[in-house]
Amino acid sequence: MAIDRKATTVWQGDLQSGKGEFTLDSSQVGGTFAVSAPARFEEQARPQTSPEELIAAAHSSCFSMALSNILGKGGHAPERLETSAVVTIERQEGGFQIMKSALTLRASVPGISREDFRAATEQAKAGCPVSKALAGGLEITLDASLV
Repeated sequence: MAIDRKATTVWQGDLQSGKGEFTLDSSQVGGTFAVSAPARFEEQARPQTSPEELIAAAHSSCFSMALSNILGKGGHAPERLETSAVVTIERQEGGFQIMKSALTLRASVPGISREDFRAATEQAKAGCPVSKALAGGLEITLDASLV
């Protein structure tokens, strides 16, 4: 069974002085969101976002859901998983390239051993669909700890 999700972007102007807006069509969440080159390649312009911030949101939420599933199936339903992702884009020869997604997890999981926790986090890191989509040429790191 295939599941489609749709977002639409309307861009006006050239890259440097232009701007865009996107909508989250499938979920209809929140109206329109502004994007621009300065928000992507320079100091964060607010209230605008970037493709990399959206990838970070997708990666942190996907990882959290995958880990929650793994822990629950193992008899250790988490009380709280707080996951952040930092997606790094760098100028390379030939243009910009997304280089890394760094996940940081702070978790409250009653009764789990550190070994079982580490195994579950590594399984979630490798197995969440967003990690799989990013794995081609991107470094994915994980700093996970129980609190």
